[in-house]
Amino acid sequence: MKKKTGFVAIIGRPNVGKSTLLNCILGQKIVIATDKPQTTRRRIKGIHTTEKGQIIFIDTPGIYKPWDKFGEILFEEAKLSIPDADVILFVADASEEAGKGDKWIVNNILNTEIPIIIVCNKVDTIKSPEKRDEIINSYKILFEKNYPIVKISAKTGRNIDTLIDNIYRKLPKGEPIYDADDLTDESMRKITAETIREKILLQTKDEIPHSVAVLIDQYQESEDIDRIYATIVVEHDSQKMILIGKNGQMVKKIGTDARLELEKLAYKKIFLDLNVKVIKNWRKTYKNPENML
Repeated sequence: MKKKTGFVAIIGRPNVGKSTLLNCILGQKIVIATDKPQTTRRRIKGIHTTEKGQIIFIDTPGIYKPWDKFGEILFEEAKLSIPDADVILFVADASEEAGKGDKWIVNNILNTEIPIIIVCNKVDTIKSPEKRDEIINSYKILFEKNYPIVKISAKTGRNIDTLIDNIYRKLPKGEPIYDADDLTDESMRKITAETIREKILLQTKDEIPHSVAVLIDQYQESEDIDRIYATIVVEHDSQKMILIGKNGQMVKKIGTDARLELEKLAYKKIFLDLNVKVIKNWRKTYKNPENML
């Protein structure tokens, strides 16, 4: 049987479960996932290889009509995944009917000839079959074409195999691009920055998440232990105080949680040193946070 290989862009509003879906498909966490908007800020590849071939998923920032410079950057980042995709997954939150945000995405992003699969996530949260069908139909009628719909739960893994089968039907023939045991092409340096940022989002209140970036100053690898020195950047002194916490307890908790997760990925000990720095209004000044220091 001729194998198939292709790129699949994962598109949708913030918080519909795109990153959770990718982690579920891969069977391992490579993308941070929280209930905070703008958790995903750049395109991240996840590689799924089977005897049928290889699917290279591109997880993208949640799309919404941008209202500031930072939103415009995230919007452009998501748009970049479209032209090279062989298939697009439009991921929708099936716990609520399609809204203006979904319609805006369809009209401004998904006006394309690239095959689309409508992925209705969180179907396990709706108990009434009639209500579920009503919600799913609200997404179906957003499109002029009759695209296939797959009802899933990224949280429980429901119908993920069905989704994979639907994707393979639409992929072109071709040999795998990556090795069979590759799950991502992300470097540990980038994974570390994202892991630290996830722990910040999980530990702090709403006034922090949008204003934080993580920069890896040094990543020193050795056989037994990796030593990592990172800077957490915020926009205001008050945010720095929140992140540090009383007697440094907050930043210590963030560091411990991140270190424990990174040790599972690296299969070795991790030394993690975190510092917090204020750069006023960095989101308005720097397109790429890595240029801040």
